[in-house]
Amino acid sequence: MLRGVVAITLLGLPAMHPAQAAEPPAITVNEHVRHQNIDGFGISQAFRRNELLKALSETQQREVLDLWFDRDKGAGLSILRLGIGSSPAGSPYDHMVSIQPENPGGPDAPPKYVWDGDDNSQVWVAKEAKAYGVKRFFADAWSAPGYMKDNGSDKNGGTLLPEWQRAYADYLVAYTKFYAREGIKITDLGFTNEPDWTATYASMRFTPEQAAQFAKVLGPVSKGVNVVCCDSFGWNQAKAYTAAIEADPEARRWVKVHTGHTYASPVDAPLPTSRKSWMSEWNPNGSTWNEAWDDGSGSDGIAIAQAVHDALTLGDVSAYIFWLGGSRGTTRALVQLDDVAKTYKVSKRLWALAAYSRFIRPGAVRLDASAADPALKVSAFRNEDGSRVIEVLNTGTAPVTWKGVRGRATAYLTDTANSLTPSPVTGRTVTLQPRALTTIVIR
Repeated sequence: MLRGVVAITLLGLPAMHPAQAAEPPAITVNEHVRHQNIDGFGISQAFRRNELLKALSETQQREVLDLWFDRDKGAGLSILRLGIGSSPAGSPYDHMVSIQPENPGGPDAPPKYVWDGDDNSQVWVAKEAKAYGVKRFFADAWSAPGYMKDNGSDKNGGTLLPEWQRAYADYLVAYTKFYAREGIKITDLGFTNEPDWTATYASMRFTPEQAAQFAKVLGPVSKGVNVVCCDSFGWNQAKAYTAAIEADPEARRWVKVHTGHTYASPVDAPLPTSRKSWMSEWNPNGSTWNEAWDDGSGSDGIAIAQAVHDALTLGDVSAYIFWLGGSRGTTRALVQLDDVAKTYKVSKRLWALAAYSRFIRPGAVRLDASAADPALKVSAFRNEDGSRVIEVLNTGTAPVTWKGVRGRATAYLTDTANSLTPSPVTGRTVTLQPRALTTIVIR
């Protein structure tokens, strides 16, 4: 049986039942209460993952690119995060080529930049993304070149030497100029990735105060680009970096976007800033490739849908960027790229993200929304073209019926058997299937 055939309030309008007392609405959307503006949804393909895609046939490459960026066939992603390399050319897989691999002779010496026009195939994917309509390109550095750091290596943490701060800022800006030469405008520029985590791969430490200090060096030389900080490895940990920048008027002037990851802690509240905030990297733990929608593993599609919902509604994030778009082996990326068998596989994680990214477009605003049933996780958005998008994740085990949907609407179902399967809304009624994500688009 359907659980609770109930009246709703959609877009703030109550469904009237004159012959009986009105029941509490299943869902209420109030357009008069607005929250954050949306910048978009995205992926990263840093650390040479694009080379895996290039190993496939041209037909398969196009199919994967469609899955990422096409608004009819795939997710319609609108942000691409690029990795700024720090390792010398010829490094093994998982490292990125630097635009200045060798010390030019000291921090005050003229720089000796090199550019191959390829950047580990990131230029190719960026150009493809642009052709699909992507306009937001976020370039992020995991580390400065090793000779700029106190440990002499781009790996294993270490800190930026004070005398190299301006040279490092110039190095980052030079990277954006090389991309401009290729026809790609870097819109957002980050100088640190997980500054509170020492990794065996490219990594570099900053305290919150050091990050605020460096933002004041980078800001004045990065004209026309948003300075982004600080990609902490946990959302709660990111709050200290945001607070340090907000406490320094000059640093606050330059940092336009505050970022955090959700490995150490999930999104549970907004970052302490009135600026935009992005969940800029996460994928779930696990040791196997998993294509399931709902298997309780935490790496299934429904877990991703819940994480995106929480980031948007609890954290007021303006962007959600998944790690990674595609990778190999036991990856928890959206797509598995097999460069040996020359094939690829698609997980339900992709469709969980696509349910949001395809329909909630850059420039949208989140509207206030709530559900009477705590099993329904609801969020609502108004796009710049006037269309409304209502996302309902039914975490319960029984279906729920909405009655009173107003306007020309289509419902898209994502669950074990469906991946954004569309059906027109007839009779102003939508059935929200159990353990499923229903995206309702009202034109």
